[in-house]
Amino acid sequence: MPSAPPATTAPTGTAAPARPQVAVARHQALGTDVVLAMTEPELVPEANAVLEGELEAIDRCCSRFRADAEIGLLHGARGRWVDVSPLLFEALRVALDVAEYTGGAVDPTVGAAMERLGYDRDFKAVAHRGPPTPAAQPAPGWWTVELDQRGRRARVPDGVTLDLGSSAKALVADRIAAGVGALGTGVVVSVGGDVSIAGPAPLAAWTIGIADDSGDGEGVEAVVSMTEGGLATSSTASRWWMRGARRVHHILDPRTGDSALAVWRLVTVAASNCVLANAASTAAVVWGFEAPDRLEGMGLPARLVGHDGVVVTTPGWPGR
Repeated sequence: MPSAPPATTAPTGTAAPARPQVAVARHQALGTDVVLAMTEPELVPEANAVLEGELEAIDRCCSRFRADAEIGLLHGARGRWVDVSPLLFEALRVALDVAEYTGGAVDPTVGAAMERLGYDRDFKAVAHRGPPTPAAQPAPGWWTVELDQRGRRARVPDGVTLDLGSSAKALVADRIAAGVGALGTGVVVSVGGDVSIAGPAPLAAWTIGIADDSGDGEGVEAVVSMTEGGLATSSTASRWWMRGARRVHHILDPRTGDSALAVWRLVTVAASNCVLANAASTAAVVWGFEAPDRLEGMGLPARLVGHDGVVVTTPGWPGR
């Protein structure tokens, strides 16, 4: 094993130190595995405090599954302007930026569609089988959400439910990496497959394993080496459940309000930060067969795995 532990990009991520100077801490939060690896072991207590604080803050702001989450104030405001915290404002701004960046392929207004499909609670509590779902409807559209930066306010149309899960998870990965890196250590953090890197890497690079989350095994199916930026993996094979005779998953096509056509089992994208990597990997699932050309056109290194096992990569993919 090269210079650092693999920080798996699957929701069941694991990490193990390859050299004694790299410390690893594991957590459970946001319904997924969180793995932190750093080059200065003596800073682990401070790093864990940063990590735990950021995870609790983003959950308290953005969770659809917490009755006390701040985002619930927007949903209950019946279309009125609401003063929001700096963190929720940032999460909303990032979600809208992601929607624009992906041409609407990743849209935060899919919350009601998620609930119609049965994803209305922490995934571990979602019934694996259930009755057929009501007819899908297109998402209201990210452009219906309004932000007032000067007043730090937000407005969501009455009846619209936001789901910030995808972009908020990537955002918190970037925030944790920045916060821990500011302590004076190199760091890589994986939040359920959303990976962010800050500070100096050990020796040549961080070695990051991309786990096979098909449900058939737990092995690492690809390895990349990175010194900076973000990496994200989106999958149609991990968070899925049955509704009637139909298999559905958690990545929705906003145009239909239904699970995106599962052309790809696994899409991994590298970018300058985790938010952009996650935006592109999620959008790639929605784009389907067009994804490789779109990602190449955006200049993003990516690895896409079809359900038949065929692997497609775009130029610059850092795999080996």
